[in-house]
Amino acid sequence: MKSHISPAAILFASIGCLLVVACSSDDKSEPPATATGLTCSNANQCYVGLDAATVKGHVVCLTQLKDGYCTHTCTSDADCCAVPGECKHGKEVCAPVQSAEGKYCVLSCEASNLPAGTEATAYCQQHANPNFTCRSTGGGSDNRKFCGP
Repeated sequence: MKSHISPAAILFASIGCLLVVACSSDDKSEPPATATGLTCSNANQCYVGLDAATVKGHVVCLTQLKDGYCTHTCTSDADCCAVPGECKHGKEVCAPVQSAEGKYCVLSCEASNLPAGTEATAYCQQHANPNFTCRSTGGGSDNRKFCGP
């Protein structure tokens, strides 16, 4: 007895295989939903997956930075990455940011916080956002280098 597979069945099976391949990825360069520096329009989009009450400081979306910047308030570097799972892509520092009042945790691109031999802007583009560079926080005398727009 000869079996016959319809062309429609082959088509649906092929589409299913393509969807599985297209939707699965081993690319780890995309920052996790908990990452500081993700784009946002409001604070509810920041630190998804973490209990906001456990984050040291107040979770905010800095909308004065291009496309928004997920972060939280801080008083020292120790407040940044204080919650397990908060910082999966590098060292964060506490610094004033442009015209925002107070200090915020930002992904550091200071040479002392990067792996040896790593170029700062390439680090930012890989670990934060493909459009970011290593730049000054613009915070006056407490200025730091961070991955930002």
